[in-house]
Amino acid sequence: MAKSFDELANRVMSAKSRARADRRTKELLLELLLSEIRKLAGKSQGELARQLGIKQPSLSKLENQGDMQISTLKKIIEALGGEVHIIARFPNRNVRIRQFDGRARPTKNARELQLV
Repeated sequence: MAKSFDELANRVMSAKSRARADRRTKELLLELLLSEIRKLAGKSQGELARQLGIKQPSLSKLENQGDMQISTLKKIIEALGGEVHIIARFPNRNVRIRQFDGRARPTKNARELQLV
């Protein structure tokens, strides 16, 4: 009888090794290409292109380029059912940039805020 991977892992790996593998799997899932996100969402390039009102070759080009406008990225991710949040990482804290949320207003006393 065939064994599942989980059964095999539980038999031959320590709890510590399984935990480490689980953490690494979660890290890898947080580092996907746009095309991989689309595939995980269960959509073909053609389906997503039609939903976005563009041609499939145009979507292919977008998925393979290294730079795009934030508004374009937002349209693609939202068409896949997700949201885009822009986070700036500093040595002592992370800051969410709200400028691209569509409802951004300056924070009260923004001049008094300090990045520490």
